[in-house]
Amino acid sequence: MSGRRVIMTLSVLVVTMVWGCSGKVPSNLGVKQGKFAVCPSSPNCVSSQASTSDEKHYIKPLIYRDDVTRARNRLNDILSTLARNRIVAETDLYLHVEFSSALMGFVDDVEFFFGHQQEVEVRSASRLGYSDFGVNRKRIEHIRQLFEQ
Repeated sequence: MSGRRVIMTLSVLVVTMVWGCSGKVPSNLGVKQGKFAVCPSSPNCVSSQASTSDEKHYIKPLIYRDDVTRARNRLNDILSTLARNRIVAETDLYLHVEFSSALMGFVDDVEFFFGHQQEVEVRSASRLGYSDFGVNRKRIEHIRQLFEQ
């Protein structure tokens, strides 16, 4: 096989793998009656709406002290500095952001809901696979660090 043909074959394989790793957008995203979808039993999801006794899934919400518009703008500013993400849906009180991994293009769905008592409820879940090696939790904690400065 010629060098050019090998490169073409490998390119098609890589594109297929990356495209295939993105998965389908879950149908259960969004906020219904103030609640996100419950995390699956797998350890690749964190949510501030999980039970505090569920150490595998629970993560604290983000806290803000000013009004919701300023908090949402601050969150958008932070997201604009982070790599490989795009805002998919946005309302006054809700954001759905897709984050893609650098190597294989795996997609995580991250949701933010500006609920009550100056808290931003968060949910971050991998579309595919079982374990995420703590990536979703680390991402939210990094965003929290930037958000609450």
